[in-house]
Amino acid sequence: EDEITLFERDMKEFWIQFKISYSTEQINQTSALRDLCKETIEALSEKWSKKLKEEDVMIDKIQEYNNEILQQSKYVAEKEEQLTEIKSKLNEEEEQQKNLTDSIQELKEELMKKMEIKSSKNEAAKEKVERVSKIKTLFKERLGLEMRRIHDEQLQFIFRHIDHKDPDKPYMFTLSINEQGDYEVTSCTPPLDCIAELQLKLRETNNFSAFVANIRKAFTALSYK
Repeated sequence: EDEITLFERDMKEFWIQFKISYSTEQINQTSALRDLCKETIEALSEKWSKKLKEEDVMIDKIQEYNNEILQQSKYVAEKEEQLTEIKSKLNEEEEQQKNLTDSIQELKEELMKKMEIKSSKNEAAKEKVERVSKIKTLFKERLGLEMRRIHDEQLQFIFRHIDHKDPDKPYMFTLSINEQGDYEVTSCTPPLDCIAELQLKLRETNNFSAFVANIRKAFTALSYK
């Protein structure tokens, strides 16, 4: 009985010591695990905090880069608009230059035509003056006519031996070639009522000899009035 009692007592002490030992170990393990978790959490917190800061910096850089791109885009758009305006002005200037060149060419062509016409008229006028000059001697001998070249390429015709009372009395008219290349009587002394009709007939027939003869007849008829 004593041995049984002793055994029971030993068993109680064993379980008491075992429980104490187990509880202490559990507490130590729990404390170590808690410390490990705490350290792990702190490490992760520090890591993620650093990462978040890096991401914030990255976001700021991205935003800054986006702003820079936006500014560059605005600058490019402004330059493109300016370039478009410059191209438009250049096109307008080219069109104006073309129109000016065309106008100058038209003026040159018109001037050349006028010069050709004027040259042709001058040539015709010279021919008429030469023709008149060639028959000067004939008229003087047959009709008592004297011809003089005066200013502005005009010819003055002086008739004598018309007035039987005063044979030396001059009857005269002045003839020129106008811009149209036609004969034109610029003066007549004494005046003849038929001078316009005789001038028109000369232009129609170009018969200068008949024109001079008809004026002499008109002067002669006038001398008898």
